[in-house]
Amino acid sequence: MNQPSLSHEQRRDWLRLAKSENVGPATFRQLIARYGAAEAAIAALPELSRQGGLARSLRVYGLDEADADLERAARYGARFVVPGEAGYPPPLRHIDGAPPFLCIKGDAAFAEKPAVAIVGARNASALGRKFARQLAAEIGAAGFAIVSGLARGIDTAAHEAALASGTAAVLAGGVDVIYPPEDEALHNRIGERGLLVTEMTSGTVPRAELFPRRNRIISGMARAVIVVEAALRSGSLITARLAGEQGREVFAVPGSPLDPRAEGCNKLIRDGASLLTRAADVLDALGGSFTPNRTMFLEPEPPALDDPAAAGPDDRRRLLSLLSPSPVAVDDLIRESALPPAAVAGLLLELELAGRIARHPRGLVSLA
Repeated sequence: MNQPSLSHEQRRDWLRLAKSENVGPATFRQLIARYGAAEAAIAALPELSRQGGLARSLRVYGLDEADADLERAARYGARFVVPGEAGYPPPLRHIDGAPPFLCIKGDAAFAEKPAVAIVGARNASALGRKFARQLAAEIGAAGFAIVSGLARGIDTAAHEAALASGTAAVLAGGVDVIYPPEDEALHNRIGERGLLVTEMTSGTVPRAELFPRRNRIISGMARAVIVVEAALRSGSLITARLAGEQGREVFAVPGSPLDPRAEGCNKLIRDGASLLTRAADVLDALGGSFTPNRTMFLEPEPPALDDPAAAGPDDRRRLLSLLSPSPVAVDDLIRESALPPAAVAGLLLELELAGRIARHPRGLVSLA
């Protein structure tokens, strides 16, 4: 089936809007819904941010910058895709904070397959790596793509074992940046035989704050997340927590209480994750057909919204007075402010573009 696709100009505008100052995933979606096209949303950014209280000019991503991003990706054999296009995993479209675009390299068909994520310790034990390979090979043979983060240890073992059946590596940096350096050959093989995925533009070097963002994509692409080995402060536990918030199945492999690499997994099991000792445990839990709900997100008709500009200064002050550094639900703001829901949404949009509020998972907002 032919799927709609953005024109070059539309794709460039989507990239510009997504990379403009203070435009996060939730704000991006609201802007597209309100204005119907990225080009119109970009034109509205300066006035919206001014209304939100930004005294200087908002930094809008430039045409030349976006064109350069598209060209660099193409030279590397990669491309940008948006929700609804082939290559953008359908389950990812529905998570909180879904990326407005992905840069991918490889076989886009792997984005359409039901997937299981396997993650774990970078300093994994020999037994942990062996078991990760066994799980990846058996689950891959059952028809699932194996998703992981191309980190040392468990991630690398899972990718290696799933190369034949299909694997996707989610990166914290640009698709052209090799990290860790020792995985260069594996990185290249996945780009040729599997799928490399990132929400970063080419040339982006992985930084600490980018790994949790990568983790939400790993869990968002998968129907289930398996943690093989993890210390109590492991990033794999972040992936597991995000998976639970996204409604995914979470499995953990138990380990010796004497091994620090098992503490995180044992805690996950105590907290309600499913205990896993063989591939059949996850395959039985995921039995049955799976048809992702592909909701198109290409230039939708803008909904009928109240004009936030109609809200007066008193309304803005009232809404701001209800905000604090502690996150609060938007529904609570609507109830306490007695403002129409669309007006509250519009005012929050302006405030976020002005850098005055921050958005959090599960629809919470706070003062920045």
